[in-house]
Amino acid sequence: MEEQLISVMIVDDHPLMRHGIRHLLALDPRFNVTAEASNGNEALEMARQSPPDLIVLDLKMKGLSGLETLNLLRANAVNSRVVVLTVSDQRSDISALLDAGVNGYMLKDSDPEYLLNQIIQVAEGGVAFGAPLHALRNGDGWKADPFIILTEREQEVMKEVACGLSNKQVAENLAISEQTVKVHIRNVLRKLNVRSRVAATVLWLESHRTGL
Repeated sequence: MEEQLISVMIVDDHPLMRHGIRHLLALDPRFNVTAEASNGNEALEMARQSPPDLIVLDLKMKGLSGLETLNLLRANAVNSRVVVLTVSDQRSDISALLDAGVNGYMLKDSDPEYLLNQIIQVAEGGVAFGAPLHALRNGDGWKADPFIILTEREQEVMKEVACGLSNKQVAENLAISEQTVKVHIRNVLRKLNVRSRVAATVLWLESHRTGL
């Protein structure tokens, strides 16, 4: 059975960077670059007409920024998975993008092989954040060990969510209702002081990767 291609839109205001990303994605036969945009307005128009599976988005662009573009995409019900590529590892940028629902945040100077692997991870339903995340944990609400305040069941739910599972899948695995899963996730977000399950997942993965 032939593997289904992953449609990709590349959004960057530098033609050379778009070319480089296209060349990188061509190393994996599953990726099919179906659109390129040089600014946020173009990206929004193209994505509304034909939403790709994945959008690789520059953060610092002329006109609409990557963050503004992402917010408009989500406001227009474009649910494509989004990886932001940037030279910035500022805590404010990372936090704002997490709140907007980004699925990956990678620095442009990352090793190409590593960058490709991270993009693949996002395309397959995971998250990828190559930018330094320790700064996030030093910010308001990002405690060194925030999960100690979660109940045992909330931690079980969070572990499943961090694996990229849907609410329905979490409910099946833990033998609870989907509504109960939603309640637990809502409580987790409130306790961690984050606005999205992606932000909670990043914090979970970072905490467990560093052995906190």
